[in-house]
Amino acid sequence: MTLAIILTIIIIASVAFHFLNPWTLTELASNWASMDAMLHISFAVTGLVFVAVSAFMVLAIVRYRHRPGHKAEFSPDNRRLEWWLLGLTTLGIIALLAPGLVVYYDFIRTPEDSMEVEVVGEQWRFSYRYPGEDGTFGTSDVRLVSSDNPLGLDPDDPAGHDDIIVVGGDLRLPVDQPVKVLMRAKDVLHNFFVPQFRAKMDMVPGMVTHFWFTPTSTGEFEVICAQHCGVGHYNMRGSVRVMEPEAFDEWLQAQPTFGDMLAELEDREEEDPQIARGRTIADQEGCFACHSVDGSRRVGPTWLNLYGSEVTLVDDTTVIADEAYIRRSITDPRAELTQGFPPAMPAYDFEDDVMDALVAYIRSLAQDSPDETEETAPDHASPEPDDQALRR
Repeated sequence: MTLAIILTIIIIASVAFHFLNPWTLTELASNWASMDAMLHISFAVTGLVFVAVSAFMVLAIVRYRHRPGHKAEFSPDNRRLEWWLLGLTTLGIIALLAPGLVVYYDFIRTPEDSMEVEVVGEQWRFSYRYPGEDGTFGTSDVRLVSSDNPLGLDPDDPAGHDDIIVVGGDLRLPVDQPVKVLMRAKDVLHNFFVPQFRAKMDMVPGMVTHFWFTPTSTGEFEVICAQHCGVGHYNMRGSVRVMEPEAFDEWLQAQPTFGDMLAELEDREEEDPQIARGRTIADQEGCFACHSVDGSRRVGPTWLNLYGSEVTLVDDTTVIADEAYIRRSITDPRAELTQGFPPAMPAYDFEDDVMDALVAYIRSLAQDSPDETEETAPDHASPEPDDQALRR
């Protein structure tokens, strides 16, 4: 009887907690109210099954408990009971699956008047692409991905020259406009999830997935990656800014295009070969996955204006990010950890000429780079352990 009482208390407490708990769904900001309806149906079905099974256990414990003079009756099968259980189980499964299939069908059936946006995931950031004035995306190829072409657009495809690329920034959308989101991943499995939109889809390397939604409220909403994608997964976040259509159009027209990026690359032809080599090495070694060059936050500190700056370590001491510091950060990144960043970077053992190129590139990202003649040449043979300010 004690067990029956405990089960009865569990049933009552579980039902009461469901209706009285203080946690509610995030406020809806899209057209997907059917997602909430499907969730409530799932709660109702699973709740009824839980109560029914638990109540049957209580009944069985009380009615068929051991009593003197009573003997259990052997019954090898009960066809009537089996058919009842089969029928009820089938109805329960249908009630759980059918709403999900209906909603998912709508989730991937995009309206014809939708605007298209591409979302590209990589460790550990989201990047976005909008079609240009022609309304058509240019072709892309993973073999073309580089630090200068982060989404791998084909420079020989004229349709892509007016495409607008936003790397590591916000996804901006007009309110009350259906949006088809095309998604792909550059490295591992990611996920694009905006809780307020009830919109979520995996980003799978080697394929393009999609869904659509209509934002119904202006404001800023957080984007998170809902698939574990490595040590920096917790930091793979972004935001969606939903704007009035006029404000969105004004912002979009002010953004540089892929053609502008190509023109900028042509203007960079006279760049110092050492700096160019450092950028290439950083791209090949995957440094840009953790370090931005535009000031945005990632798993590791940004390289923009890092050189010559004062870096605060986890023990609240400070160090100047000079050439010796950068070299120590690469060869022994865990010796002195930068405050506010995880110890995620592995140690690298580069040749001196490779290290020189990386230092030259990072120095070039400082707006007020110190004069090289004022620096003391580091001892390549015995680098001292220091910080983690350069993670990967």
